Amino acid sequence: MAKIILFGGHGRVALLLAPLLVERGDEVTAVIRNPDHVTDVESTGARACVADVETLGVPDLAHLIDGHDAVVWSAGAGGGNPARTRAVDQEAAIRTMQAAEQVGVKRYVMVSYFNSSPAHGVPPEEPFFHYAEAKAAADGFLRSSNVDWTILGPSGLTLEPASGTIDTRASTSGLVSRGNVALTVAAVLNDNTTVHRTINFNDGTVPIAEAIGA
Repeated sequence: MAKIILFGGHGRVALLLAPLLVERGDEVTAVIRNPDHVTDVESTGARACVADVETLGVPDLAHLIDGHDAVVWSAGAGGGNPARTRAVDQEAAIRTMQAAEQVGVKRYVMVSYFNSSPAHGVPPEEPFFHYAEAKAAADGFLRSSNVDWTILGPSGLTLEPASGTIDTRASTSGLVSRGNVALTVAAVLNDNTTVHRTINFNDGTVPIAEAIGA
């Protein structure tokens, strides 16, 4: 059993992930901003923790993270507002990394996007530009940290049922179900060969445990 803190606990991926973790015996704390979402989150078996990561500093985040075995970042501003995208997807994410280091929580799984990189090539006039910039900065900080990180790069997200099979060898982004993303997060948390690796993936035909194997 592991104690896992999940940031972005009311997101679509997180709501699929939490019951997977709970079912296998993990203890899940799901961090959410809106108290109206407590019932939804707790219906997954997770414990809801109402906290606004956009405004919390490192000491408060360290207090939340302390006592857990792993951090999963699946939060996001949702796009549309450049300032808030930077505040959540970059700055708040980085503060959780600093907080994890401060309290000695080593395992950290970041849900990013396919081929996130400073060389993302998104034109500044495109709405996605600010998200791409924020994720590149957060992912870069995570790679330079002292935690046991894994960065997951799912491609375009769909609402299709989870197949349990993915493709980690594709060079271009395709589509992947949110259910498969949740299954992949759960799998990497239990697979130490994924530490210090970035794994981009689409839906595919290879069972997830095999696909993420080193």
